[in-house]
Formats: sequence, structure tokens, C-alpha cells
Amino acid sequence: MQRDIALYTLAGVPNARITIHPLNTEDNLGLSLTRFWRADCDDIVVIIHGLTTSSDMFIMPEHKNLVVWLHERGFSDVFTFDFRMSNRYSYNLRPHRYTMDDCALYDHPAGVAEVRKITGADKRIHVICHCLGAMSFVMSLFAKQVKGIASVIANSVALTPRIPAWSRIKGSLFPFLLENVLSIPYVSPTWSQDPTLTVGKALNWTVSLFHRECNVPACHMLSLMWGTGWPALYEHKNLAEMTHKRSGDLYGGTSLNYHRHVFKMLKHDNTAVKMYPGKSAHERLPDNYMQYAKEIATPVLFMTGRNNRVFTDSNILCFDRLNELAPGNPHETLILENYGHQDPFMGARVADEVFPQFLPFLNRHAKRV
Repeated sequence: MQRDIALYTLAGVPNARITIHPLNTEDNLGLSLTRFWRADCDDIVVIIHGLTTSSDMFIMPEHKNLVVWLHERGFSDVFTFDFRMSNRYSYNLRPHRYTMDDCALYDHPAGVAEVRKITGADKRIHVICHCLGAMSFVMSLFAKQVKGIASVIANSVALTPRIPAWSRIKGSLFPFLLENVLSIPYVSPTWSQDPTLTVGKALNWTVSLFHRECNVPACHMLSLMWGTGWPALYEHKNLAEMTHKRSGDLYGGTSLNYHRHVFKMLKHDNTAVKMYPGKSAHERLPDNYMQYAKEIATPVLFMTGRNNRVFTDSNILCFDRLNELAPGNPHETLILENYGHQDPFMGARVADEVFPQFLPFLNRHAKRV
């Protein structure tokens, strides 16, 4: 296919020293941090993507992206973290049983430890995270696996997932049909680009018959993979046409066990719980991630788009539950009008409409002001 923007490009962050820092997890996966450095800073920001995306969603060259915006606001040392859900890796393109427990126990503690190793133990670390990256990081924080975090901005979902009714129906049927009937180990937004006729390409064509809102097949598949809507992930009007066109590059394929973990949580009163409670490798984690809620002093900004058609009002529910469990906690909420699930980071006008709403929270918890 002909690309207008290079795959995995770093061109969206000019005027920065960019370095790649590989790391290994306790369960022996290779992950990586990308550092975008302009100057030394007491307040380090680590940005974490969601399932099927990658660091690319925060460094897009077609509009002012989050990393550049942070640099311009004095947060001059920024890391993006590609953990095991990243589409830059092959882990999700084969059958597996990884869960968000693995991310909480192995990935996020290793990523934070590596940042401290690179920048020094005296730096304050702020985390901005999205989707299942947000859920798994907040799980790690509330399970006391990551400590000493200055602040967290968590978009769309954290400890209390809630999804639309049609998404529940899809999620109950789709993993079984895909793996056991069609014998496909993963679902991908790029199936329409298969060079020959494949089961995936035929499925993408069928899905497109029901999505007449645009002519981008990857967008149609993303609405099948996540949420309920036409489209489900974002508001079309918020995206640059280039972003919409290259959806297949910005989102990758994924196996479906993370979906199964979300559905287990839905059945447990919309609460983050372990996928496999009896698994000895996960004994350091609580069975219910709300267990230590009263003891967590790290302030979290629970953020969501008003038009979120993937995790609806999950983060509002999380904020309310935490207030019931621990009145007087330091957490806050942010509701973004006219935005959905993904476009708060990938929309064309986010540097003017969304990111400035982060600044008061970041400044309240930064040493530099």
C-alpha cells in the first residue's frame, strides 16, 4: 500500500533528542521506552498507549501531538512506553493468555523502574495513560506494584469498566466465533489490505456493508473490535483526514484474551479483578483491585469523553466508587465535551481543545511551579 506518513515515524517530534531504551520484564518479554528529551526537568512524564495502539498515537506528525505540547509547557523530558499491548510487537498476533494482571505485575513496574534508572531516583514521575493501558496501569498503582508516582491522568477506563449493551453482545460471541469457528487467532483493522482473499478480508468486507458512515475499511473494523457506534472509537469530525485514512497503521491486530478479562470484570460488578485468581505467579496481586483503595495517595485525574462509546462513563463510576470507599481522596474528574474514546489524544485540534485541560492538574502536582 502507498503511505503518506511513514510507519512508526518519529518525525512528529522535531527538535528533541530521541533515544530508545529496551527493557525486559520478569516474565521475559522485551519492551521499550522511547525518550523525547529537550532539557533536564524535575517532572518526568511517561505516556502509555492502549490495546492495539502504540507510542505512535502520541507523536503523530499531522497535528501538534501530546509530546510536543508537553515540551512546550516546560515538561521537557517525556517518555512513551510500548508495553505488551503495543502493535509494534507480535505478541498479540498469535493465541495467548496474557491478561491485564500481567501488565500490572510485570510491565508497568519494569517501565517505571527503567525510567528511574535513566533519569535518577529524585525525579517526580507523572503518568498519562489511555484505554487498557490506563486500566492496567491504575491496577498496578492500586495493587501497590508501582509506587512514588506524582500524578496520573487516566483516560476512558480504570478500575470499573462499563460498556454499551451491543458491545456486551459482541464480546460474548465474537471471541468464540473468531477462534473456534473461523480459526483466526486475532482480529485486525488491516484485513482489507491482505493481498489475497482471506477469511479476514472477507470478514472486513462484510463488516463494511453495515458501516456506511465513511469509506475507510479499517475504521469499520475498529468499530467491530471496540465499542458501539458508527464510528465507535471517536467522532469523525474531530480527526484530521490523514489520521482517519491511516487508521490501519495507528491501530494493530490483537488476540482476544484482554477482551475476556474485561468481560470477567463486567460480571464482577464492573470491578477490576484478577483473571485467574489461583495463578501462583500473580499471588502478589489482590484478587480485587479496590482492596487497597483507601491507602493510595497518588492523585488520579479520571478523564473521559462525553461521547465515549467504548467504555461509556466508566471513569465517572470509578471516581464515585473511590469517593465512597475513601472520602477526601485526592482524585479528580475531567469530562471532555464533544469527544469520544480515542480522539482526546488523536484528534486534529487536541492541542487547543483537550491538552490545556490537563495543565491545571499537572501543575498542581509538579515541583517546577
